[in-house]
Amino acid sequence: MRIALDAIPLVANKTGVGHYTDALAEWLARTHHDHQYELVSPFDFHFPNGHQPPANLHKRFTPVHPLLRKWWLVGLPALLRLSPFDLFHGTNYCIPMFAPCPTVVTIHDLSLYAQTKTHEAKNVSRGKRRIPIMARRADMIIAPSDATKREVEHYLGIPSERIRVVYEAARPKMKPLPPEACEPVLQKYGIDRPYLLYTGTIEPRKNLLKLIRAYSEIIHTTEHRPLLVLCGGRGWLDEEIFELVAELKLQRMVKFTGYVPDEDLPALYSACEIFVYPSLYEGFGLPPLEAMACGAAVVTSNTSSLPEVVGDAGVMVNPHEALELAQVLANLLNDRQQRENFRRAGLERSKIFSWERAAHETQAVYDQVFQDWIKKKAKK
Repeated sequence: MRIALDAIPLVANKTGVGHYTDALAEWLARTHHDHQYELVSPFDFHFPNGHQPPANLHKRFTPVHPLLRKWWLVGLPALLRLSPFDLFHGTNYCIPMFAPCPTVVTIHDLSLYAQTKTHEAKNVSRGKRRIPIMARRADMIIAPSDATKREVEHYLGIPSERIRVVYEAARPKMKPLPPEACEPVLQKYGIDRPYLLYTGTIEPRKNLLKLIRAYSEIIHTTEHRPLLVLCGGRGWLDEEIFELVAELKLQRMVKFTGYVPDEDLPALYSACEIFVYPSLYEGFGLPPLEAMACGAAVVTSNTSSLPEVVGDAGVMVNPHEALELAQVLANLLNDRQQRENFRRAGLERSKIFSWERAAHETQAVYDQVFQDWIKKKAKK
């Protein structure tokens, strides 16, 4: 089969969907040598992981009209027809409206429905127009968790048999590092003492206001004085997060690093006292998994997909209760042995998830969709 994958998530600084597209494409090619995979985009991009790709993974940069709408309506359907491709995988919610081949789409989460207030109104309106159309037109939907699968059924009315759950995984580079390997990275970000770590976009859905209030409680009611290091690019409504830090006079204790390149993450995860991820909602929750893969003790929310990912290898908290979060963090800071227990448990838990397995399960979806397409054509 010749399979095209949407490479637009690889164009700029990669976030969660970019990492998904990157890892999936490479592992599909590495584990299925009898198929050809092409990453297609109207914008130029670098090969996944910045190194020589497998021989059966190719790049297709096809410049079109600068309006993305033209790509999805005209440019991509033409490319799929002329090449031709046997299947298109929309790795980021989108598929062409008039595809000449079967399509699979990944719906990473439905926070636009489940957490409407944490998004700009224009994005909610646009997403609620487009996502149902894409979901109905796709031959199969991939969801990264059972929680997301249930939401696709609930919010979009898609029957269960048209949705497949394929868990994501930590990238291979996410491994525990010794202290001497972490030190240069800590110096780079001015981290000179024990610290709590968060990684992800600085935005309301990540529940950072509650985290900062919980952190303030720890600073003012216990003897602990770790830094709070918040790694990630700025998002919508992030001003109130910075304002709260100033209001609580925590500017010297809370570090905003901005976007952190992938190569620095293993050191930051490995060296932290606790990785804290109090997000209100996640379709999968890759940061806690990658933190566990690097040997971090994890505290996260008991909502959405996060219990599926972390299981009993971390501490679950009610993300709406800052005092509960503060108490859990203080208890862990007081108990080195408990932190070590969670570090070991997290490492073992992270091994359940692998990109090799995700690639095999995704290819199985492709195979089923393609065979069903052939049968439909034969009946016409």
